[in-house]
Amino acid sequence: MRGGAKRREADQISDVQAGNQEWWTQHTMSYDWNSPIQLEKYSLAWFDQADERFVFGARLFAHDKTPFDQIMPLEALKGKRVLEIGCGMGLHSELLARAGARLTSIDLSETSVAATTRRFQLKGLKGDIRQMDAEHLAFPAEEFDFVWSWGVIHHSSHTGRVIREIHRVLKPGGETRVMVYNLGGMPAYLGMLLEYSLGFWRGRTLDEYLWAASDGFTARHYSRDMLRDLFLTFFDKVDVDVYGQDADAMPLPRQIRRWALRLVSLEWQRRKVRERGAFVFARAHKALK
Repeated sequence: MRGGAKRREADQISDVQAGNQEWWTQHTMSYDWNSPIQLEKYSLAWFDQADERFVFGARLFAHDKTPFDQIMPLEALKGKRVLEIGCGMGLHSELLARAGARLTSIDLSETSVAATTRRFQLKGLKGDIRQMDAEHLAFPAEEFDFVWSWGVIHHSSHTGRVIREIHRVLKPGGETRVMVYNLGGMPAYLGMLLEYSLGFWRGRTLDEYLWAASDGFTARHYSRDMLRDLFLTFFDKVDVDVYGQDADAMPLPRQIRRWALRLVSLEWQRRKVRERGAFVFARAHKALK
């Protein structure tokens, strides 16, 4: 499910955002690229299977007692005003709502908004699900205690604008946690080794290759230092970690990897994805006045 090659044809920010909206409206982030989910779309069973795939893919870094409790501060969010940027199919929205957050979830894609709204209806959950561009958040300043975004803002035409908006809508003392793609991760390294070394002589830039090799209409990649510096433009305290999946720990064809992973410990896998995983994860705090 790749679409970033078209990014080269869209120079204006408005064109990029229009391309983003169209692409993500037509494609769902349901983790079914290799084996489509053979169930009624947006049924309870369909959501359960999509969630199972999402949770399994994050098993090396995200879970302790419950899904994503290692990276989402779920126990601290009861009664808090929480904004999620990029609800996708709604699993993180559900976790935030079940934690007792007063949740608002937004997405540029009407498909994602419809899917998450359907999830909440089926499960009797409460949340404000809206279609919105994160570069222009329609909220007053200092509205939220916490802002969450997983794998979204690097697809924006102007990532810095989104971070500026996150800072604006956070209350003093508030926190944001954001994941973007890792320029120093295994997928980017493999791409540079196998593709960019040849593409360079055809006049293709590294950015253009990474756009084309990623999900979505466009996708920027950030090193740890780049992401920290970008957040420090607006925030006073930023911590950055690297996370990833088993394919980052052992970049082999899927069937071979499943066998080979049995030969190494989970601790070894976790250590490797912290070194060369595909995700860079920032925790940023807004200063108290």
